[in-house]
Formats: sequence, C-alpha cells, structure tokens
Amino acid sequence: MRENRESLHPSSEDGKEERTVKDNIHNLVMNGCRQSDSPILPTKLPNKVLDTNRTAEAVEGRGLTKGKAEQQNTSRTQGRTNDVPKALDRIRQAAIRNKDEQFTALLHHITVGRLYTAFLRIKKNAAAGVDGVTWHWYEEDLESNLRDLNARIQRGAYRAKPSRRVYIPKPDGRQRPLGIAALEDKIVQRAVAEVLNAIYETDFLGFSYGFRPGRRAHEALDALAVGIYRKKVNWVLDADIKGYFDSINHGCLMKFIERRLSDGRVLRLIKKWLKAGVIENGRLTVSDEGAAQGASISPLLSNIYLHYVLDVWVQKWRKKNARGDVIIVRWADDFVMGFQYRDDAERFLKELHERFRQYSLELHPEKTRLIRFGRFARQDCKRSDVCSKPETFDFLGFTHYCGVSRNGKFLVKRKTMRKRFTAKFHEIKTELRKRMHQAISDQGSWLRSVVRGYFAYHAIPENGHAIVVFRTQIGKLWYKILKRRSQRNRMTWERMGKIIDLWLPPAKILHPWPEQRFAAMTQGKSHVR
Repeated sequence: MRENRESLHPSSEDGKEERTVKDNIHNLVMNGCRQSDSPILPTKLPNKVLDTNRTAEAVEGRGLTKGKAEQQNTSRTQGRTNDVPKALDRIRQAAIRNKDEQFTALLHHITVGRLYTAFLRIKKNAAAGVDGVTWHWYEEDLESNLRDLNARIQRGAYRAKPSRRVYIPKPDGRQRPLGIAALEDKIVQRAVAEVLNAIYETDFLGFSYGFRPGRRAHEALDALAVGIYRKKVNWVLDADIKGYFDSINHGCLMKFIERRLSDGRVLRLIKKWLKAGVIENGRLTVSDEGAAQGASISPLLSNIYLHYVLDVWVQKWRKKNARGDVIIVRWADDFVMGFQYRDDAERFLKELHERFRQYSLELHPEKTRLIRFGRFARQDCKRSDVCSKPETFDFLGFTHYCGVSRNGKFLVKRKTMRKRFTAKFHEIKTELRKRMHQAISDQGSWLRSVVRGYFAYHAIPENGHAIVVFRTQIGKLWYKILKRRSQRNRMTWERMGKIIDLWLPPAKILHPWPEQRFAAMTQGKSHVR
C-alpha cells in the first residue's frame, strides 16, 4: 500500500504562530485553518445505473457557505509561496487520486488558527463539560489558552476528559442519552474532524447524507422521492439501528480508520476520546463500545463506521446479488431502501442481520419494517387480501405515502409526522404560557421566529394542509393565552385575526418539487462519482 509522506508538508501560512491570534485573525483563518475551502468534486458511485437517466444518488458538487466570498486556492501575488494549493485541498487531491492512500502526517494541520476557528463555531451558551469551563471563561485569555492547548497536542501531553451524561426527551417520550464533552475536547475534536473530512468526504458514497458538511436533510428527502419515482421500486425497507451510538465497536472502528490513516499521533487522539468514558451521578464508566452522542467527533466516527459496515457492502451487494433495482438513502443510523422484487428485499434483510451481528450492531425490531410501497402498490393491495391500501413510513420528520397527481400519475407524497406536529405544538404552548404577560409585540416577535423556522423545514410540496393547520392552531392558542391574561380582557377574534396576520408569517410552500431541486443540483455534473 502506497503511503503519502512528502506531498503533505505544512504550508508557510500554517507555521506563522509568532503573531497574536486576535491581531492576525485574517491570516490565521484564511491561511492557517481555511474556514471554507473551495469544493472538490469527489468520486462516488450512485444508485444502480441501468440507463443514461439521472439517478437519485448522483452527488453534486458543494459550494462555499452562503454569504462567504470565494477564497483562493493560490496566492494573490506571484511572489507568495509559488502558488502552492491550500493544505486541505492537497489532502483532498491526494485522497481522490488514490483510494488506498494512507496519510502518515496530519497532526501539523492542527494549528492555533484552526483551533481558533473551531472555538468560534462552538455555541457561546453551550453546556459546560465535567470541568465546568464555559465559552466565555475560556475567551477571557483565549490566545494563551489556545497556544497552550496546541502545544500540548503537538508534544502528546493533551489528555481527553470524560463526557458528562445528560438526557434529553425524544418525540416518543423516551430519553436520549448525550455526552457533553469538555470545552477543550470540543475544540480539538472539531479541528481534527475538519482535517479528516478532507479525506473521508472523498470516500463517502452519494447516498449517505447525515452529519456531512454541506448536506441537508431536504437533499436526502429529495433523493429518496426521486429514487422511488424513477426506479422500479415496489418494496421499501424502513430500517433503524438499535442504540447505534452505544454499539460502535472500538476495535473495528480503529481498523477502519487505519485503512486511511497511519499517523500514530492522530490515531492516539481518537483513542483518547473513545476511552475517556462518561461520568453519570459521579461515577465514571469506560467501555469498549460506543461513541458519546453529542461529542463533536462522534458524527464523523459514526459515518466512518457505517461507511464500511453498511454503505460499501450495500453497494457491492446490489451490483452482484440483486435481480432488480435497489436504491438506498441513509441519514446517520436511519436508512430507507427500495427494492423491485420482494425476494431481493427478504434475502438482503436476512444477510443484513448477519452482517450487523459481525460488527456488534442490531436492527431495531419495532422500527424496521418491509412494506409494499411504490408505483403499483395500490393495485397490488387491491388484488391482495393482506392490505387494503399501501402502508406508510416515516423518514426525517415526514410521513411518506403513495399518492397520485392531478394528472393521475404516481407521486410520493409527504406530510409532517403527527408526533412531530404534536410535540412542537406542546413545546410552543408551554413557552407561550411563560410569556403570557409580555407585550403583544414581544410575544408576536417570538412566535414569528418560531413559526418561520417551522415553515423553513416543513413547508414542502404536498404538505400545505399541515402547515396551514399548524399556523391556525398557533393563532388559536395565542388567542386563548391573551384572553386569560385578565378577566376584563376585551380581545375579540376579529381583532385577533389582524394581530395574527401582522405577526405570523403566511403559510405557503417554500421548497421546490423534489425533481426540480434534484435536477438543479445534478445539472451539468457527472452521473457517476
């Protein structure tokens, strides 16, 4: 296996550590840590291609973050560094050139500038870890803190702290365990993840969307809808991995990472985070399995694990073993697959159980289902005595069901999940009661931001009725709250309607149809990546 040693020397910009962080923030961010590197089109494989039509998993190139100016890959004058490309771009290019490339020297890319950028990306009001250090406290002597942190990283004296266990409610009423890392651990993890993403974003396949830079949930939803519509899908496997983040095998994970990394210092950093453990009720727990959900590095590690355990294996399986079309869209540990033939789906599910068992994973028995779904599902259900109509499945907050357009053509329709709708409504109701005696303008300003954020995600085609109902229910709830502020309240519904129209944004569709957005994302780009 060929190793990459000489092509990844640190650039002259990365070594400028003599100046202060605050006085040289432009140089440190633009040259040292490269907050927004120019996009590189990775080589990825789409869903099974049987013709020249676009597939639902062809991957588009990603641009810079909205609002940020294009940054140069070369110096702005001929005399600077002989136009040497940015460090992360060189890593990407090396990863693209050779999929078996092992990177032996990466730690020098963790600079004070990159740590500074990682610090800025942490929320200022984020919960503190076990050491109690907050963002504002760390900022008071930021330059000294970051230089000391970087020095400890480079000489191997950095020690990871255990995560603090907290629980947050799930939409189904259960509790989700999270691990709150210490602030310095968050900073280092974000910096390391930025460097590693330059490698793994060229390796990850097109149907993987969750926790990846520049990828949104709506793109995964569009890919799924277009895939079911364009391919011959008659059966859908709605799968969920049981306790995924708590089941990641550390030994297998490190073997997967070592396929691309042979830098012992970076590997030791990852091992430190995995072995740091979790503190709950004053008791430290260390395990050989699991990655603390909530840590900055966990999303990348979880994607690496499933890339080798699931994604690569599925790609080979559908090419060699499937008789018909097979599609897949994955978001973190939730994935949906479409099959043309039922025997393909049943055979795949059986082999998937065996595959997961080898890597300490298990499909959730209640959330994993094989259902009849697709263009001919309605006709098949009418001919069958098993079901009267096609079943539905939930993915990324929406219930997917078979429908028809006004022209009578098959359509994958989506509506807001009932649980998500109810949970959001109760959340707003609780908060609005606390704000009962605030001025109407203050209440209206808060409700406007909440409703606008809700519409930004849920206002998709064929979900118009749900967002109209949501706005109406919020208006009625607001009216009840205002009526209860005083027994002498004279608020009428006619006046309330004017207040609602003044403060709440109108209910309208904000997203294009899946086919339109998918065509725009893949226009002029290769279908096979």
